[in-house]
Amino acid sequence: MSQRMERVAGEVRAVLGEALARDEIKDPRVRGAGLITVTHVRVSGDLRHARAFFTVHGLDGAQLDRVRVGLDHASGYFRQAIARRLRMKVAPAVTFEVDKVFEQAARIEQILREIEPPSRSSPDSPERSADDGPSDRDDED
Repeated sequence: MSQRMERVAGEVRAVLGEALARDEIKDPRVRGAGLITVTHVRVSGDLRHARAFFTVHGLDGAQLDRVRVGLDHASGYFRQAIARRLRMKVAPAVTFEVDKVFEQAARIEQILREIEPPSRSSPDSPERSADDGPSDRDDED
């Protein structure tokens, strides 16, 4: 991604975050959802399209989809806000997607917790591994 695309994506994320934090969106699907966090934004190479990923803590899949529909419905408002702030020739059209990275991370953690750690040899066993440190025999030289 070019520096300009990264910069535009960061600015779009900031504009979206400010509009959501100020409760500028009147749609009840969005307003009653709680704290909406825009996690990251991807901008197309021609800067005409932006995909914003968001999450809302504590909502299930159906509720998140309802919020996504409300945000997509308000995309014209977001595009105007972006145009006012960025002063670009063409402001990117924004579409929203639910960010599933936190759900995926929680699932991976759960799977890792379910895996039993490898059994270690008992401390009473006379066999020493190389990882146990130096043995007493090394000191006799």
